[in-house]
Amino acid sequence: MNLEDKMTKIVQDFLKRYHNTLDLNIMTQVDEKWLEKHAASQAEIKGSLSGKLIAIKDNINVKGLQNSCASEFLKNYIAPFDATAIKRIKKAGGIIVGKTNQDEFAMGSSTEYSAFGTTKNPIDPEYVPGGSSGGSAAAVAAGLVDYALGSDTGGSVRQPASFCGIVGLKPTYGRVSRYGLTAFASSLDQIAPMTRTVKQAAELLQVIAGKDDLDSTSTDIEIDDYVSKLNDDSVKTIGVPYHLLQEGLDPDVKARIDEAIELLKKDGKIIKEIKLPYIKYSIAAYYILATAEASSNLARFDGVRYGSRQAEKVESIDDFYAKNREAGFGPEVKRRIMLGTYVLSSGFYDAYYARAQKVRRLIYEDFQRVYKEVDTIILPTSPLPPFKIGELINDPMAMYLGDIFTVSVNIAGIPAISIPVGKTSKALPVGMQILGNLYEESKILQLAQRLETLQNS
Repeated sequence: MNLEDKMTKIVQDFLKRYHNTLDLNIMTQVDEKWLEKHAASQAEIKGSLSGKLIAIKDNINVKGLQNSCASEFLKNYIAPFDATAIKRIKKAGGIIVGKTNQDEFAMGSSTEYSAFGTTKNPIDPEYVPGGSSGGSAAAVAAGLVDYALGSDTGGSVRQPASFCGIVGLKPTYGRVSRYGLTAFASSLDQIAPMTRTVKQAAELLQVIAGKDDLDSTSTDIEIDDYVSKLNDDSVKTIGVPYHLLQEGLDPDVKARIDEAIELLKKDGKIIKEIKLPYIKYSIAAYYILATAEASSNLARFDGVRYGSRQAEKVESIDDFYAKNREAGFGPEVKRRIMLGTYVLSSGFYDAYYARAQKVRRLIYEDFQRVYKEVDTIILPTSPLPPFKIGELINDPMAMYLGDIFTVSVNIAGIPAISIPVGKTSKALPVGMQILGNLYEESKILQLAQRLETLQNS
């Protein structure tokens, strides 16, 4: 079979799987003509991702495809350029199949806040796939693609990875260029790989990591050879903050985490109890910082500069803006914009935003102190297993509290990986995080690979 025929078969097989999973509402766009043309152009490229299928979250720009952010405001917007991560994937020979569903503007934990409707979990369609990168997680879990890209602002790659029983890797802030990613909270956002195995996560990170002159926040720090070092044994001591694994943790989740820790103990790893006293403030700090930045970033969407016009009959320019934003944004985005605008307003900035920035520093210093004693840290990815569609949609506080174990990673800018560590009594996936210090992706990948091996042996 020649290259052209092989590529045609790869595309046809994907389209067959895609049409068989339409009821899960995983993809927001699959343009068959675009895909066939794109696959043909990738056929001659020999790289580490040659012939591999990759789904892209619908807030990362892919030239010629929509970049809707799952919002009414951007439903008809076609990206005029490629994000840097997309350029690097194409250069490595990867085949981009289309865009995946998400919570609107990446704000949510269940992929229920989407203008395209809710995505269902391939493990059990009665349950959410997590969010905001729920479509990307579901695409991998359903076997549609080899890899997917999501974005992680407070756990939006790791939590859906946990809910769908796959691997989600959030790199160090600045390790992967954000150029071409629609901003939610610029100091927290990170493009991130979602895959079935730890090795695949290392492979995709190897391609997309590195300095980018188009992103001033990307760092010029040497990239490790993540793939070749996967089986190294550089992690000896693992920190576990047992004080965080008490109240509010689902019994099934706790049992699976305890089992994973025991496996690592038997493998000769040193488990050390650690204290992270300021993590208890991470949810409060995160939802002040993230919403403040969201309020600023989304101010441009007014139906004039950005976003489609939603307003028809208007009485003034202020009325025009108000009606556009009222019709264009969904309930969760409005909620976060209002909260962010409030904490940045005169008289409240110092009381909320400035104080949250100080807490951010304390959380960062918590981690730096602990990393002098241990190589990595273990935490649950989510305190709860997947919940049913509609179960928490009217309880935003419960959704926010579900991020307790993930947001501190983004606040501190450190890397973390979520890997599956078993299932609940209802056969729903459970994920565990491995956290590393700045730019130590190799360490968390190595420990994740070792645990994956132990679980499969």
